[in-house]
Amino acid sequence: MEQSPYAAPAAPAPTSNRLLFKGIAIAVLCLLLLIPSFLVQNLVQEREQRQQEVTAEVSGKWASAQTVSAPFLVIPYTEYVKVSEKETKTTVRNLVIPSVDLAVKGTVKLQERKRSIYKVLLYKSNLSFVGSFLPEFPEDIKMENLQLDKTKLCFSLTDYKGIDADFVTLVNGDSIAMNPGLPENTIGDVGLSAALPLTNASLDKPMQYDMQVQLKGSEQLHFLPLAQSSTFHIESPWASPSFDGNALPDTRVVNGKGFAADWAFNKANLPFGKIIEADVFQKSDLGFGITIVQPANHYSKIMRAVKYSILTISLSFLVFFILEIFQKKPMHPLQYGLVGLALVIFYTLLLSISEYLFFDKAYLIAAIATILLIVFYVRSHFNAWKPALIFGTALTVLYGFIFTLIRLEDTALLVGSVGLFIVLGVVMYISRKIDWYKPAASATIA
Repeated sequence: MEQSPYAAPAAPAPTSNRLLFKGIAIAVLCLLLLIPSFLVQNLVQEREQRQQEVTAEVSGKWASAQTVSAPFLVIPYTEYVKVSEKETKTTVRNLVIPSVDLAVKGTVKLQERKRSIYKVLLYKSNLSFVGSFLPEFPEDIKMENLQLDKTKLCFSLTDYKGIDADFVTLVNGDSIAMNPGLPENTIGDVGLSAALPLTNASLDKPMQYDMQVQLKGSEQLHFLPLAQSSTFHIESPWASPSFDGNALPDTRVVNGKGFAADWAFNKANLPFGKIIEADVFQKSDLGFGITIVQPANHYSKIMRAVKYSILTISLSFLVFFILEIFQKKPMHPLQYGLVGLALVIFYTLLLSISEYLFFDKAYLIAAIATILLIVFYVRSHFNAWKPALIFGTALTVLYGFIFTLIRLEDTALLVGSVGLFIVLGVVMYISRKIDWYKPAASATIA
């Protein structure tokens, strides 16, 4: 009897249903393995926080990040405000006078201190401030109200512990000892000052100064260009600086021997004039300098690697799934779970090893250990080296691809997108001849 052309097609083989359910189970397993991946991320954050605590502890005993100003003058000024016909109120405010010109030269040498398994970068700097003062006052300032005999030469910094030697300044060739304390806090709350009595006659000619500073600190060295015209030249044998703050260097050279950077400022690009007003001056809007950067912040790299865990796990499971179809020897979901846990443990290996070795070496060791473990496991399941080596090659390419993405910054998205497109194309090409309704009969590695 002939079959009617309108008869319903034959039902798919039971094998296709099993593959469908197994695919769903594998997808669910991928999502479940994100839980230990999140736990690994928390572990990385804890270790990074511990490193920051150690850094803060060591830096606190040495000296904190430093922001230093150019030398400046503070001159008390008496103001008389008529309150009524019979009463006049007298107030005294401090006038902050910047330098006319300034040239700063400095060298920064780093020291590495170890605390447990952590390394903390500290620095010592030799700074030279050479410039001059020639005070000029706005028209509303009455010269007779200036308390010139109470003038002070001041220098602001962040942490007293950073002063590494006696602080002596030459003014017109005369040595002046600087003592802790500032007469006012427009520029900063911490600093040094020295009495520098002036007269009306001394205001007519420039006062040359030469200040040599030996300063310790950690993480950061910033400057405040308190001069109408100033230049800064900083050099160091450290090859991994980060130039930050309100101004980037006009010229810089960074190579394996270290760095050298130059900045220049003039009164046209500074937010103050002849006098620095407290309500106008903002330290955060003026500071610039160098931040000492660790050449390999392995915690941030590990965090980026963990974020790719879903990609590693899902692609590995996909290769497994195709291999078992080709080999006609199915794997139990529990076996997928064991492989997935091995892929997650890779990140804990990477984290623990990178705290003792450089990140690149730690990544290589953790990747080799994980690949060998899974390759031998696949070999024992399929009882053949060919599928094990195929999977090992795929996993090696995958870890190499992730390592490339970690090292890239601006082009990581582009490279990642192109790489995933190529991987999808390879998978589609390999699986093109599989009859998913009868995979056991059609799958061939051709």
